Amino acid sequence: MTSASSPASPAPFEELLPSTRRALLHRIAVAQSTERAPSLVAAVVRDGRMVWSDSRTSVDGHGPDADVQYRIGSITKTFTAVLVLRLRDEGLLDLDDPLEKHLPGTDAGGATIAQLLAHTAGLAAETPAPWWERTPGSLRPELADVLGEQSRLHPAGRLHHYSNPGYTLLGSLVEAVRGVPWEEALRAEILEPLGLDRTSTQPMQPHAGGWAVHPWADVLLPEPSEDLGLMAPAGQLWSTAADLCRFAAFLAEGDDRVLSAESVAQMRTPSAPPQAGDREGGYGLGVQLAHHNGRDLAGHTGSLPGFVASLWVSMADGVAAVALANATSSVKCGTLVSDLVRIVAEAEPRFPEPWRPLPEVDGELLALTGPWYWGTQLYGLRLTTDRGVALEPLGGSGRASGFKAAPDGTWTGLDGYYQGETLRVVRRPDGSVSHLDLGSFVFTREPYGPEVTAVPGGVDPEGWRGI
Repeated sequence: MTSASSPASPAPFEELLPSTRRALLHRIAVAQSTERAPSLVAAVVRDGRMVWSDSRTSVDGHGPDADVQYRIGSITKTFTAVLVLRLRDEGLLDLDDPLEKHLPGTDAGGATIAQLLAHTAGLAAETPAPWWERTPGSLRPELADVLGEQSRLHPAGRLHHYSNPGYTLLGSLVEAVRGVPWEEALRAEILEPLGLDRTSTQPMQPHAGGWAVHPWADVLLPEPSEDLGLMAPAGQLWSTAADLCRFAAFLAEGDDRVLSAESVAQMRTPSAPPQAGDREGGYGLGVQLAHHNGRDLAGHTGSLPGFVASLWVSMADGVAAVALANATSSVKCGTLVSDLVRIVAEAEPRFPEPWRPLPEVDGELLALTGPWYWGTQLYGLRLTTDRGVALEPLGGSGRASGFKAAPDGTWTGLDGYYQGETLRVVRRPDGSVSHLDLGSFVFTREPYGPEVTAVPGGVDPEGWRGI
């Protein structure tokens, strides 16, 4: 096949346009000013690399850069979840295992590992008093001190109820299975492979100090910074905008040195519904899910006394953003970061990949393409890469799914209603195609056509008719 020469494809994005950079800076300037942050630093990732970072501060002539540490609070949970998924991928545990199998002796041993990751184990949101975020971890030296006398508030698996103690249990699970402290596993298995040299359990200079901003006056109060002890896997970490950009790129694409793209995608898949009253969120496995500005986002927010942080990834746009501030609660970091993603995605939309024909085609597969009917509803079957197929309704509503080819000649659903279901071709004795079977649903070439034996319950022998 020959073709005329064509214009070169657009070059990969390198830097943001000046107008986009100004819009980003304006957004963080508004946030720092109106929400009264002592300092705020933000950054944007596009197609896996940091393309912008800037900051605003209350100190004239001195602004933090992307290498200044802030405490990131519950973003720590996503790191802990990665460690747990690594154990699963190595075959050392199953997500459906009860915690008791690997970490015996706790009051939450009946909850599964998946339930703990998704905050559906029914555990309390916090530890018993005193407030764990403002007190040293030495006050809770044992897991029983973290869980308290009433650790279970809800039946396991029935309700999404965010639980900080649940991630303490997961950190202890990592230690029990790995045989090393959580901090050591974190450093060796995530921080070092991803090059997160400025992420640590204790602050390293340069780092921001944590502040509370008075709600009714422009005055400050320093916040304590405690070592959280057993609660560290729920919120201990300090990090930088630059390091979190690298982590955001990992959450989008995976990294085989740490966790495969398939396992990271599982983390981003909803495992728990939104809480009552929150119709824009959900939770995967250690990853918060949100729908802001018309976009599906995955990541996590975090806060500890003196600090707020947020990281969101938009897979559809190839854009992620992070923001860090050193104020206890005044800065709406999650909203800010979703706005940063929106600004870039709308000002400089992603180029679609060029259309290219398949490298080769199987004639038998090609013969399966085209219209198929489920009852009277019309669907279209088309080929995708690697001998996969997609089945989509043609007009009106319906259930669309992509399917991955299996070695036995069937396909497995990848998404939507048919995720995990099997699609197979049913042939007549002479080898010709009779119909498609999708999880017992029959798809025929004609709506209730002559292949009556394929349709459960049969078809009226008189066929189609008028009134």
